[in-house]
Amino acid sequence: MSLAGLLEVVAADPALQRVLQTPTLPTLDLTGPPGLRPLLLATLVKRGRTVLAVTATGREAEDLTAALNSLLDGDRVALYPSWETLPHERLSPRADTVGRRLAVLRRLKHPSKDDPATGPLDVVVAPVRSILQPQVPDLGDLEPLQLLEGQDVDGGLDAAVRRLVDLAYARVELVEKRGEFAVRGGILDVFPPTEEHPVRVEWWGDTLEEVRPFSVADQRSLPRPAGSDAHGLWAPPCRELLLTPQVRERARALATRHPS
Repeated sequence: MSLAGLLEVVAADPALQRVLQTPTLPTLDLTGPPGLRPLLLATLVKRGRTVLAVTATGREAEDLTAALNSLLDGDRVALYPSWETLPHERLSPRADTVGRRLAVLRRLKHPSKDDPATGPLDVVVAPVRSILQPQVPDLGDLEPLQLLEGQDVDGGLDAAVRRLVDLAYARVELVEKRGEFAVRGGILDVFPPTEEHPVRVEWWGDTLEEVRPFSVADQRSLPRPAGSDAHGLWAPPCRELLLTPQVRERARALATRHPS
């Protein structure tokens, strides 16, 4: 449900008018009820601002994102999640967490002009842990695998498979979780970490014949979302540190100094 009409009422409030007319300052402290936060952020966006909203917890970030989706175009609001693991733990974050993070960074640095789902962002909502934890430089430059219906791909299906492996997708017999892909004849099934459903890509030689979502439960095709113009696959990486030749070479060198 869209509640965008509330913004006109809220923007007319005298106190908020004074805030919006205040010149840019290094810091500005505002006090108000929690319900005012999404309205204030949405009003700033309507005034041409790009907003980074930092929350105390992941739950607050999810709630704020949901509220902003009812006030603004949902394609231009994104949640930047934090790892569910701590830096000192010998565990890797889930593929869907990493993929969603990399998708946000990619959209900030290289927004798409053709697909709203991968286009520019007006609001990024992030729990404070996601902002404070260290990041590998230039994550926004990691290129996703992007395929569109009718596209001719050099190397065809084999090239797409190699690219998915380079992006840290796991090859399986049957796709069930995000970050997995499977190959059956001329059909490529991929579950991008940013999508609600996996995507099935049918090939005819080196040409993409059809791209459509399908259900994990019964593996049957699903209708395309209403209003979707882009019929393709957009698969961001599933790991922040990809195993490039340079990374592999450095790992070999470090293995002799740090055997553990």
